[in-house]
Amino acid sequence: MTDSATAPAATPDDSLTRRLEEEGEIAADYLEELLDIVDADGDIDIDVDHQRASLAIVAEGSAGRSLQRLVGRDGEVLEALQELTRLAVQTRTGERSRLMLDIAGYRAGRRAELVDVAKEAIARVRATGSKVALDAMNPFERKVVHDAVAAAGLVSDSEGEEPDRHVVIHPAD
Repeated sequence: MTDSATAPAATPDDSLTRRLEEEGEIAADYLEELLDIVDADGDIDIDVDHQRASLAIVAEGSAGRSLQRLVGRDGEVLEALQELTRLAVQTRTGERSRLMLDIAGYRAGRRAELVDVAKEAIARVRATGSKVALDAMNPFERKVVHDAVAAAGLVSDSEGEEPDRHVVIHPAD
């Protein structure tokens, strides 16, 4: 029997991690039902990344190719499924979820592409000393670019209204 007086106190990070793991489990249950409904095969990986639950639906071979329909053109179906999954979690927990969903590696691949786009724009800003505006992007894409710009020591912000919201990269002062 453990004496509670000698057990280490739970930290706020422990509490957050437990809450995010719970979000991940709820989301995984929801997504498993969805996969059954659409008759798609896939495994669901759950993680906690950057203080948010992160789920990935993965499959190999022809099952992986069949998951592409859940990604849709330019990730549109994936974005919708992520929002539905967030709502399912919110319904169960009463808390707004910021979980991230990836299907068939779409977001991972897109992240790599966006980092390359950001690096090219950063190089242009440094070479010219002028700001550079990128094409319109969804919130996930803008976040990836903002992170890459910050890591390079420059400043960026988002301008415009959806669906034309885009990132502008500024030279360092």
